[in-house]
Amino acid sequence: MTETLIKAAQFFLSLSFLIVLHELGHFIPARLFKIRVEKFYLFFDPYFSIFKKKIGDTEYGIGWLPLGGYVKISGMIDESMDTDQLSAEPQPWEFRSKPAWQRLIVMLGGVTVNLLLAMGIYAMILFTWGGDYLKTDNAIYGIECSELAKEIGFQNGDKILSVDGVYYENFSELPEAILISGAQNVKVERKGVETNIAIPTDIVAQFIEKKAQSGFIGIAWPYIAQQFEKGSVAEAAGVQVGDQLIGINGEEMLYFSEYINKLPTLAGQEINLSVLRGMDTLNYAIALSEPARLGVYYVPPTELITYDHKEYGFFESFPAGTALALNKLDSYVQQFKLILNPETGAWKGLGGFITMGKQFKSEWDWKHFWNFTAFLSIILAFMNILPIPALDGGHVMFLLWEIITGKSPSDKFLEYAQMFGFFILMGLLLLANGNDIINLFN
Repeated sequence: MTETLIKAAQFFLSLSFLIVLHELGHFIPARLFKIRVEKFYLFFDPYFSIFKKKIGDTEYGIGWLPLGGYVKISGMIDESMDTDQLSAEPQPWEFRSKPAWQRLIVMLGGVTVNLLLAMGIYAMILFTWGGDYLKTDNAIYGIECSELAKEIGFQNGDKILSVDGVYYENFSELPEAILISGAQNVKVERKGVETNIAIPTDIVAQFIEKKAQSGFIGIAWPYIAQQFEKGSVAEAAGVQVGDQLIGINGEEMLYFSEYINKLPTLAGQEINLSVLRGMDTLNYAIALSEPARLGVYYVPPTELITYDHKEYGFFESFPAGTALALNKLDSYVQQFKLILNPETGAWKGLGGFITMGKQFKSEWDWKHFWNFTAFLSIILAFMNILPIPALDGGHVMFLLWEIITGKSPSDKFLEYAQMFGFFILMGLLLLANGNDIINLFN
């Protein structure tokens, strides 16, 4: 329960922070252009609000429905669907009275803030904590595979050479390159021999259906004994510090992850454990308890594999943070394309608030908090710029049409478009959160 509350608190804080800054992106240029802003709200306030206070012409408040936030701008058809004011003559302080280029800046303000914010957060993360990454060439033990990866042809210990002929220097880019970039072929080195693996078109759908929480592929490392638990059955049998575990009951098992998957199936049984000590292979009979535990602490991969760490100076961090944000944006765009393609089945993985909340850690971790907040800011920027009426992108689309043609859509057309866009958004919201609810019971 405590872990859930910590996750919820982080999600609530992150979302509130992003909503307020997004709406400020609209509020500030509107005021600069002397447009009256009637309301500035965190969350929506149908029928009543939790808090409100009027300062000047603007009512500031907190609503009770945490689905977003809004600024109500005079003379504009927006989420409030308040069209009464549009029946009167346009006033100088109204949105509709201003030149199209000013209105365009106002509507782009929220998206711009979200994108710049993500760049700034990533920059400060790099400045504060630096960046760690694993070069693909340094993954000397190859990859560990999920069940899905094994099904399509990968094996533990494979070393990935290229994806569709492209070499990826950063190991962390490989899962994404295979899953969401439309990859067709992956070349691997397996025991010194090059092998090609064909990637199915519906790889994302399969990934979602299998609920591969541990990921598609990861870093493999050997199971080498570093120390033992008190009462370790392996130590009692004769296993020593420095021994490398290489198999159970005659089955070759060279990587730590294989033991995690195998041992639970052997609870209460006597096994034959094979270890490598120097050049010698030794075998030990071990009676496993329930649950099955060897009581062997492993040498962590950070001590076996060379990771690169880079520190960033203050000014150096900003171009690096910008590049990281743009890479994240590109990645999200690729994922969105997959969702729009029914053949991939990626729409099944579309998640709502529960999915987003689960991305936060069960303990308060500021680095992770800011990392995911930056990514959420990118999501908000991209989703809001989509050319859907009721979103910022819908307003931008109509304003660009006005600038190009010199003709603005009628108020009645904009009203109907707003309603149409609202129903689209509600449909997406129901789909995403419906998937969350279904996944809770599967």
